[in-house]
Amino acid sequence: MIASQLPLSGITVVSLEQAVAAPYATRQLADLGARVIKVERPGGGDFARRYDTTVHGTSSYFVWLNRSKESVTLDFKNPAGREILDRLLDGADVFVQNLAPGAADRLGLGAEALAERWPRLIPCTISGYGTSGPWADRKAYDLLVQCQTGLVSLNGTPEETARVGISVADIAAGMYAYSGMLTSLYTRATTGRAHPVEVSLFEALAEWMGQPAYYTRYGGSQPPRLGTQHATIAPYGTFPAADGKEVLFSIQNEREWAALCARFLGRPELTDDPRFATGSARVAHRDELNAIVAERCARSDAEEILKDLESIAIACAGVNDVAAFLDHPVLAARGRWRDVAVPGGAMVEALLPPADLTGLSARMDPVPAVGEHTEAILRELGRTGAEIEALRADGVI
Repeated sequence: MIASQLPLSGITVVSLEQAVAAPYATRQLADLGARVIKVERPGGGDFARRYDTTVHGTSSYFVWLNRSKESVTLDFKNPAGREILDRLLDGADVFVQNLAPGAADRLGLGAEALAERWPRLIPCTISGYGTSGPWADRKAYDLLVQCQTGLVSLNGTPEETARVGISVADIAAGMYAYSGMLTSLYTRATTGRAHPVEVSLFEALAEWMGQPAYYTRYGGSQPPRLGTQHATIAPYGTFPAADGKEVLFSIQNEREWAALCARFLGRPELTDDPRFATGSARVAHRDELNAIVAERCARSDAEEILKDLESIAIACAGVNDVAAFLDHPVLAARGRWRDVAVPGGAMVEALLPPADLTGLSARMDPVPAVGEHTEAILRELGRTGAEIEALRADGVI
């Protein structure tokens, strides 16, 4: 489906973005038809382009986060470059930036300065720890925020902590920036007022820490690190099968517990055993319970265990690696893959956005090369070929 038929067609986003959080937010706007003009540094562009080279020479991060965008190289600290940026903002609905702490304000690109000149523009600021407070000047990367929110202390085994294996703080911030911008666009459409949006990585991930925060504050200790086991539900985790594969299943209520005892463990008397009769009791006696479950699982192959658990309506799954996830039958059967071009012309498979809008297909346009659209956009702004060449010679673009 062409962008003009999508919900955000007619919306223009100018983004001084890099790394993960801001590009993830703006890519989702692009998925819905917004025109996203990505402003990059002349030369190398967004440093996330060089995180790795695994996707036909392009970073896996960059390919994931930047489809359907237009790339403009621009030194906006140069007066000539700043004039071009201002011209872009003249026609923009949303301005996104995740520059270094304080940089936007120093450049006159803070929310207040923007509101004075462009009152209908929606500024979105993505920072590490917020633009005020004692840590406003600190840089923040994903793992630093995982550590500061306590997430790393919850993740891993009793012997060792571990980072979450994806950029979870960046993703959380990108999601809240995206929903915040959608909300502000809606409010502007209904009231005429443009509300600036601000999201920090720390506060985004802090929201996701809500359950362990309540558990710790009112329970007196934080949930233990238990690997794949659940801190407050048992049995819930992975168990090795006879063939060496692991299976995961979860007991969520007493009906499931009774079915597991009678029809999988073959020990119906455990249903009312005082050690296991309630959810809290099962957690308190987790080691004894896990030993019983592990002994049963060790007598069957993984496929047989999954079949038995599914027959009694117990939620269960094998433990996939990433390659198995890529070949998942649900993704194939539901047609979730689309081809997207990357710099150099190669095609890669990309997942459709998870939110389906009936009757609409997401925009899945190419990932841009550095500065690929600079000349075309400058011509839109009225610059001649000679002027563009002069800007290039001066290092402005």
